Amino acid sequence: MIQLLLTSIAVALRVISNPLGNVFQKQLTAKDHHPLLVNFITYFLLALFCVLLAINVNWTELPQDFWFYSILGGITGALGNGFLVKALLKGDLSVLGPINSYKSVIGIVVGIFLLGEIPNVWGVLGMALIIYGSYYVLGTTDEKFSWALLKKPEIKYRVWAMILSATEAVFIKKIILASSTQIAFISWCWLGAFFSFLILFAFRVEVKNEFGKIIPKDIQKYILLVICIGTMQFTTNYVFDKMPVGYALSLFQLSIIVSVVLGYRIFKEQNIKKKLIGSVIMIVGSVIIIMFK
Repeated sequence: MIQLLLTSIAVALRVISNPLGNVFQKQLTAKDHHPLLVNFITYFLLALFCVLLAINVNWTELPQDFWFYSILGGITGALGNGFLVKALLKGDLSVLGPINSYKSVIGIVVGIFLLGEIPNVWGVLGMALIIYGSYYVLGTTDEKFSWALLKKPEIKYRVWAMILSATEAVFIKKIILASSTQIAFISWCWLGAFFSFLILFAFRVEVKNEFGKIIPKDIQKYILLVICIGTMQFTTNYVFDKMPVGYALSLFQLSIIVSVVLGYRIFKEQNIKKKLIGSVIMIVGSVIIIMFK
């Protein structure tokens, strides 16, 4: 009973913190902060915090699998978050949030091969509803659900972010199995900071000029962003430790409605009713996956 309560609290925190973090990312990039710099600063501040958590960890006793999947997770995580921030720069939060529902489908597929987590009939039905619901949300765009829509830069960035983060989720589960939720969190922050730093130079970002754009008023936004992303990842790890990755990712799609509402309230995005209908259909699919897992 206590474990169920703690898992429910973790899911609730994850559902709220993820779209809130997206809001702060979108607000910062809207003020001309480079998406990749926002990505790096988030990881870097989390990495500094993790120094305190890492003091009592005996790193030499961790198995090879931990280091192997930590590196893969760090690469996919940094790239995925970088693409996400770039997508939020131009795209509607109320559209980009629901697109993330496909992450649970990708997570289940990758989990079949790397974790041996096989979905049942109800899992397949839930995934079908998630896909069907997305037609309502994406139907609110000018291009509707079409190849023209998929060619839009913000949609392509979001799709890549989704694929990479879903794959990263499976790697995180492997890391947790080889260590613990806390050590997996430290690894995620440190390697994410390292690889997001390399990405800055790979894309030739003028770091000095970009840092010069940060004014004192922005610091509060960065702090709130770090709190949201840190909460999101730690609670994600906790839930991954308690249930299969694909099912956990499906449950996290409850954040869809939060994304749609925040997009409407903060950024004045339109077609809210149709987006909510699509979101509810996708959530029904997610609930079916969880209830009949």
